[in-house]
Amino acid sequence: MNFIEAIVIAVVEGLTEFLPVSSTGHMIITQALLGIESTPFVKAFTVIIQFGAILSVIVLYWKRFFHLNQIRIFDGQAVKGMNIAKRLVTYTKRFLFKFDFYWKLLIALVPAGIMGLLFGDQIDALLENVFVVALMLVLGGIVMLFVDKWFSKTDDNQDMSWKRALKIGLFQCIAMIPGVSRSMATIVGGMATKLTRKNAAEFSFFLAVPTMAAATGYTLYKMMKDPLNAIFLGNNLTMLIVGNIVAFIVALVAIKFFIDFLTKHGFKAFGYYRIIVGGLLLILLGTGIVQNTI
Repeated sequence: MNFIEAIVIAVVEGLTEFLPVSSTGHMIITQALLGIESTPFVKAFTVIIQFGAILSVIVLYWKRFFHLNQIRIFDGQAVKGMNIAKRLVTYTKRFLFKFDFYWKLLIALVPAGIMGLLFGDQIDALLENVFVVALMLVLGGIVMLFVDKWFSKTDDNQDMSWKRALKIGLFQCIAMIPGVSRSMATIVGGMATKLTRKNAAEFSFFLAVPTMAAATGYTLYKMMKDPLNAIFLGNNLTMLIVGNIVAFIVALVAIKFFIDFLTKHGFKAFGYYRIIVGGLLLILLGTGIVQNTI
């Protein structure tokens, strides 16, 4: 992979990471169309540049992402007259409440983490299968056409509960199949709990931060264990830095566009797009123009 190809992949990542169209699927398609060999470094590159996309969420939503409930954990007045046991219980409750938002993100992250540990090798094998990507794009597109009708009712209470967070986390497991889209799965999961489209999309963005941070960190850990570390070969480190910068800038624009578009128009346009791209890819695979493995 050369610098131009790395930048193209980073642009694709930034554009598609937070749209319900599958960033992984689009990067696999891009690799297949450009004839990029799926080397260990290329696989790592497509994961590590997600860090740039993560930063875009933090920059755009930093006030909400780092907002803590206005409560003092160790408040002497709140525990006045209590014995040690009751004080510990009270402090624990206040601690959990203080960081409530982050605990719920963690709960939503757990199902995918377990799936990754149990089926990591099988998931990695699917990442080289273009047919799976094409099929999931089409099937996901069909879901997108009807999701607004299926989940049209919303609750007046839009607070993120533990139950909602866990349910969204379970939906995120589906996105481990390339071509499904993490964004699509978690937004649909949010709407299934009667969140509005906008609130479901924004929680999906927030959940992306620990999810992609964990994936990036794990990939870096595996690469650092390799004595023939691909990160430091040739221009690879520079490619990673440039790729993250490009993904960050493009993702900033994509997120703003997506929220505005989703609020006004819903998911149908993304559904048609997925079906068209997936259908064309199936035709290209059938005619032999594109190979099934990269």
